[in-house]
Amino acid sequence: MHPSPALPIAALPDDVGVLQELVRGLVASHQAERQRNTELQERIDQLLRRLYGVKSDKLGQNQPSLFDGLEEGQPPAADQPPPPPPEPEPVPNQRRRSAHGRRKIPDNLSRVTRTVDFTPTELSALGGEWKRIGEEVSEKLDYKPSTLFVSQLVRIKYRVTSPDGRESIHVPGMPPEALPKTMAANGLLADVVVSKLVDHLPVYRQVNRHARQGVHLSRSTLCDWLMDTADVLMPLYLLLKDRVLSDWVLFTDDTPVRVQELEKCRLGRLWVYCSRFGTVYDATPDRCRDGPVRFLAGFEGYLQCDAYAGYNEVFALARGKVIEVGCWAHARRKFVEAENSALLESHEAVARIRALYQIEESIKGLDAAGKLAARVRDAVPLLENLKAWLDKVKARSLPKSRLMEAVNYALNQWDALVAYTTNGDCAIDNNTAERAVKPFAIGRKNWLFFGSDRGGRALAILASFTETCKKFGINPWQYLKDTLDRLPVTPREDLHTLLPSCQPVPQSA
Repeated sequence: MHPSPALPIAALPDDVGVLQELVRGLVASHQAERQRNTELQERIDQLLRRLYGVKSDKLGQNQPSLFDGLEEGQPPAADQPPPPPPEPEPVPNQRRRSAHGRRKIPDNLSRVTRTVDFTPTELSALGGEWKRIGEEVSEKLDYKPSTLFVSQLVRIKYRVTSPDGRESIHVPGMPPEALPKTMAANGLLADVVVSKLVDHLPVYRQVNRHARQGVHLSRSTLCDWLMDTADVLMPLYLLLKDRVLSDWVLFTDDTPVRVQELEKCRLGRLWVYCSRFGTVYDATPDRCRDGPVRFLAGFEGYLQCDAYAGYNEVFALARGKVIEVGCWAHARRKFVEAENSALLESHEAVARIRALYQIEESIKGLDAAGKLAARVRDAVPLLENLKAWLDKVKARSLPKSRLMEAVNYALNQWDALVAYTTNGDCAIDNNTAERAVKPFAIGRKNWLFFGSDRGGRALAILASFTETCKKFGINPWQYLKDTLDRLPVTPREDLHTLLPSCQPVPQSA
């Protein structure tokens, strides 16, 4: 393999900051390559030892022992040098770094108190006059497994005798419930949802957990509970969707999820939409553009997304009312993938993009107006230089190379990639949405697939509430239980008060 010819010095950037980032990137790449080569060499050596080395931990047959001829207890020969003196013990550093202190146990946890006192025998043995002056309290965190219990509702039954002698039986009516025909109370329903979507615990593992307490439930029963809970929360889901889409900056992304269909699985799609007001999910049978077009109907503002062509229909139908905002993380990833074929150009591109991220890091605490002013002042000139550099690289790159793919991606998306400099509420990348799809990426490694399209939609509804609770720092179990308790007695015009963004942060029991 012949080394690639060195680029002329004129091809290097003139900007000192870009040059520094380029050097840092090349050094980091070189160190990573050396580390990778070292690890590969260690693996090769280990494989060679396994193939051709000694199969047991024994000394070699032809290797004499260092202690041959020295009987047990026999002192060494006189001509042998004395053993070296023991090394002095190191003096401990007086300025030792203080260890991390133990965190205080939260006050909202319930306390189970056990009192320890002297026995009457000890008191009489010690003698003297005893007067209590206080107590010493020590606390330790303890745990008991989650416990199933039966919530009984007792309705008093009356036999009423009227003045004319007729008798009748009267029993108070059942209080309104979210799921009156389900044997599970609201606390258990909330636990099934949180275990599935927050703790990524498949239904069959929940069944086994309850079986250890002697309660045998079927997987189909728990699946029905998830479906019924999603159906009950549908009105709130629609309100949450409207609230999320009412913001003028929206982040969206999608991830594949397998859907069970007869005896095989096909690939479905889960979409996420994030704004300042919460997070909502939508499940579709495929990645067709109809999914985002239907969901985003009526939205106006900035839509931050990747370069998926299905969003083009959204922008076309909006007639300029929806502005596309690109993702620099996706553009940077393309150049990272081109590192092996074009080392210098890929590192320079990453260095230039890193300079844009450094600006975002420096303005993180500013409001929208301050961010916008800083981007116009600092980022726009860097973007103009980057655009000119990309045009030069495109003119001298091979058409089918990885580098050309990265350059074309950036140039084709250029208007969307620079749109974040026109609004301080926009972000430089779409990582907000990518973080929101991560729970499903983790969850599908455990529960593997949606049982059906209807099951996928149910989980999308339920996950909208658990993820929004996470966004606002709300305990999802307490929110779901409280919402299922209040939902049947809340008038339709007041349902918006049950949305997670309106909830105070509950205190743990």
